[in-house]
Amino acid sequence: MFQKNKLTFYIIIAMLLGIACGYVIHIRATESFITEFSKNIKLLSSVFIRLVQMIIAPLVFSTLVVGIAKLGNLQTVGRVGGKSLLWFVSASLMSLLIGMVLVNILEPGKFIELSQADNASLKDLMDKREAFSLQKFVEHIFPKSIAEAMATNEILQILVFSIFFGVAAAGMGETAKPIIKALDSFSHIILKIVGYVMNFAPIGVFGALSAVVAAKGLGIFEFYIIYFAYFLIGIAVLWAFLLGIGYLILGKRMTELMKAIGNPLLIAFSTTSSEAVFPKLTQELERFGCKDKIVAFVLPLGYSFNLDGSMMYMTFASLAIAQAYGINLPLGTQLTMLLVLMLTSKGIAGVPRASLVVVLATCAMFNIPPEGVALILPIDHFCDMFRSMTNVVGNALATTVVSKWEGELAPESIKADS
Repeated sequence: MFQKNKLTFYIIIAMLLGIACGYVIHIRATESFITEFSKNIKLLSSVFIRLVQMIIAPLVFSTLVVGIAKLGNLQTVGRVGGKSLLWFVSASLMSLLIGMVLVNILEPGKFIELSQADNASLKDLMDKREAFSLQKFVEHIFPKSIAEAMATNEILQILVFSIFFGVAAAGMGETAKPIIKALDSFSHIILKIVGYVMNFAPIGVFGALSAVVAAKGLGIFEFYIIYFAYFLIGIAVLWAFLLGIGYLILGKRMTELMKAIGNPLLIAFSTTSSEAVFPKLTQELERFGCKDKIVAFVLPLGYSFNLDGSMMYMTFASLAIAQAYGINLPLGTQLTMLLVLMLTSKGIAGVPRASLVVVLATCAMFNIPPEGVALILPIDHFCDMFRSMTNVVGNALATTVVSKWEGELAPESIKADS
């Protein structure tokens, strides 16, 4: 049992050590040392994230092409894609709606201290805001070069090219089989690399947490405890909704699914990156019993269209900022904002702090001071931990549910290799 869960054990130990180390540095060291320490220790997390990013593009391309080819024809691809998008749109709207309803009931913005704004970190987000114009949005979807898309890990662009490639390969029948067989072998090699890369996860977790705790300290919660607590209520409601729907469809296997993805959830939580667990999540879902062709098709789509935790936070944060400035938005305006967020948030996977970039653009659009994003920046890392974990739950559930709908979910988990 320990052999099976030792990575999870090491990650938990790394989390505790990282928090302890960061806290000691925060209360004992000088400000200049803390700044230098946080910058350098965060390299451990950066190395781990970069190792994972190294394998995402080849994994998405190879597994998606093979998955589409195995689906067999355009009719099947369209059916599976349609069911996936139905789930994604429904889950996204519900996530946004939960955020909107709770922020109106709890009014967390009234408890935000205007004096705690982190204006220094705001500039980076302001520079990224232009990425959400209509032109940039369209360019973000359609690749002009698959090499460039892979080099920059543009998941949505890789997805578009892979769908064209997979459909073309499926249409060629026997002629394309050697290519599909080669890509199938290639994807298994990449998944083998995943196992090696995941051994670095505890080191990355230690670096990420020690850096943020050293820089901000645990005292940050004294100023944002109510805002953060209300945000956690929103996450809890969203989890209850997702797990409830999952239980209605999957029955008792819902518990088994949560156990299966426990390791990816912990990594996403501690590194604040749902993208970092994409390869590992692929493995775990296949072991759970989802067909590889469904996982290969639905999971990459989910990472571009189904970020439930981030979606809930977008309405929550946007309206909380309005409340902090005493701006009263009518219900009609809030619903319009919800629809805008629904559209502008698609394809943001892999964009650093993407949720805040979208919030920044949305605030400007609805005459909410965009500088207000600086008010929530100090606590954002801790919120991001729960957002990332929720994104993983949403995508794992979407993939499993579509597998169930397609009759492609094995009755029992495939045992993991020892």
